[in-house]
Amino acid sequence: MPAEDGGASPAPAVPGKNFREGMPTAMTRLPDIVPEKLDPAQRKIYDDIMGGPRGVVIGPHRVWLLSPRMADPAQKLGEFCRFHSSLAPHLSELAIITVGAYWRAGFEWFHHAPMAIKAGVSKENVEAIRTSGSPQFEDPQQQIVFRLSHELVSTHSVSESTYNSAISLLGEVPLVDLVAILGYYTLICMTIVAFELPADDSSDPFADVPKRSR
Repeated sequence: MPAEDGGASPAPAVPGKNFREGMPTAMTRLPDIVPEKLDPAQRKIYDDIMGGPRGVVIGPHRVWLLSPRMADPAQKLGEFCRFHSSLAPHLSELAIITVGAYWRAGFEWFHHAPMAIKAGVSKENVEAIRTSGSPQFEDPQQQIVFRLSHELVSTHSVSESTYNSAISLLGEVPLVDLVAILGYYTLICMTIVAFELPADDSSDPFADVPKRSR
């Protein structure tokens, strides 16, 4: 956005540049935002995110700030999906990493794989998801969340048996929230991929995973 319009001025894309300790936010295809040069609409959203449960504006949110009318409702949906849905964290984080692995979105994986493990998804299952393997869940709710998430993102449909199992094991409201989480994090991953946002440690967690044939 041009500086004369009062928006985010172009800034060098410096890999590993830190805007908060431990939070590198390298940008590749777009110049990064300069918080001090945001226009009032952008600054309001920036401050809302900083003052909310995230506490930091990184990755896709920095891209979205270039379009504040899009960024405002999107980040509010994201706050709900991340912090306020009816799904327990071990289920919502499982859904998030399933989407992240499908899109090979390293930035998303870098942040959410540790969260999934901390929430109660086994390291073995997280690794199986990363490598496009077959995770084995003892928890039937985790099993159906992965099954429905993987089925929906990879086949663009949900079978009758998967749907019925999800209703039985999760309930209607959690299932609605699950689909919302999958949709929101698809948008996150699309942003990461389209604008080539690297993982925070500049590595590719999917470098050793063969790409799917188109």
